[in-house]
Amino acid sequence: MPSRSKPVHIDKSQNLDRLPRLIPRKKAPPQQNPLPAPPTPRLNPPVDPQNLHFHEPTRRILSPHDYKLFQASPTYNLVLSFIFSLSEAAADKKISSIYQDTIPDVIEHLLSVLSAVEETIIRCPPADQGGSRFGNPSFRDFLDAIASQRSPWHSLLGVPSSPAVAEVSTYFQNSFGNRARIDYGSGHELNFLMWLLCLNRLSILPPATFPGLALLVFPRYIKLMRTIQSTYYLEPAGSHGVWGLDDYHFLPFLFGASQLLHHPYIRPLSIHNELVLEEERDEYIYLDMVRETMTSKSVKGLKWTQPMLDDISGAKNWEKVEQGMRRMFVKEVLGKLPVMQHFLFGSLLPAAEGMSREEEVGVKPEEEEHEGGEVVVEDGGVKHVHRNDAWGDCCGIKIPSTVAAAQEAKKKGEENSFRRIPFD
Repeated sequence: MPSRSKPVHIDKSQNLDRLPRLIPRKKAPPQQNPLPAPPTPRLNPPVDPQNLHFHEPTRRILSPHDYKLFQASPTYNLVLSFIFSLSEAAADKKISSIYQDTIPDVIEHLLSVLSAVEETIIRCPPADQGGSRFGNPSFRDFLDAIASQRSPWHSLLGVPSSPAVAEVSTYFQNSFGNRARIDYGSGHELNFLMWLLCLNRLSILPPATFPGLALLVFPRYIKLMRTIQSTYYLEPAGSHGVWGLDDYHFLPFLFGASQLLHHPYIRPLSIHNELVLEEERDEYIYLDMVRETMTSKSVKGLKWTQPMLDDISGAKNWEKVEQGMRRMFVKEVLGKLPVMQHFLFGSLLPAAEGMSREEEVGVKPEEEEHEGGEVVVEDGGVKHVHRNDAWGDCCGIKIPSTVAAAQEAKKKGEENSFRRIPFD
């Protein structure tokens, strides 16, 4: 009979000291953005128009050095202050809430001017392009018609003199797109806000009108631009719009995020709920932009068409979104030389001392240039042509708009057909 082996005795007390101590796992601290949200600079009171010498605005950012001077100038802070003040004026407000108070006459006048612009589209129908999805040349006729009406429109708003009209209306004229390229981007959108800022500098739009500007006038302008974009097939200014928030616009997302700051039930993730979008889009600019983006694309799904919007929807709250929009405006609009090289300076938005002039460097005015405003700038001894790219550094290529594609699909009876992404 085989003998059984004796059990080995293990002294567990000696091994207990060798085991690592169990330390409770601590909750990871929330990640903090290393870049704080840009604050709102103080909006200085307007200067006396009697002390101004009005003249037609021109480009002054013609080199990286000019751009650095602009970034350190009072005009840069003025632009930032006005944009952020409009955003703050929209905070926690529905669009319909503006009608609870008496709407200032000047707001009504601005809305009537935009309605008159829309009527001009009817008088300048698009030319037949034979199915082409690129910019329609009739857009130039539309711009000429707008220019012919600028004096009576600005007189209605109370602009004091013909020289002042010539200066202020230049921003208005450039807020609908580029005449030569027949395109539109965040720089043109910025021109519309600079038109309003000039009226503010003339004491026509005091701070009391800011809620109406943000929630009535600006949304009306966005809807007008949708009509212009779909009528004349304006191309996105630059080729990187798909990686941004929208092919054309940026500021509606800033103002719209401010509207939703403390909303009781609409969260950033709610943009994926089509019922919320349909029921609330008339009250909230952000939701209206998302809904419009979804309906204008031929591919279904924000993660494919607007991946940045899809990523932002994962934010914890609207405060995070609004702060991110402020950072993005400073970095992607004011912080991009290809956008800001088209910024116009006059007496109301003055250039900094030492900035170049077009005649000094031999650059023609933008409207006279064959390519529609491209500027050769020298950086480190290397000359380079910048384009008005909305999101990329440089340089964009001509691309047809998705709006044009949607319009052409409607003509063919294919407006409800979506192209599926493989493996989706």
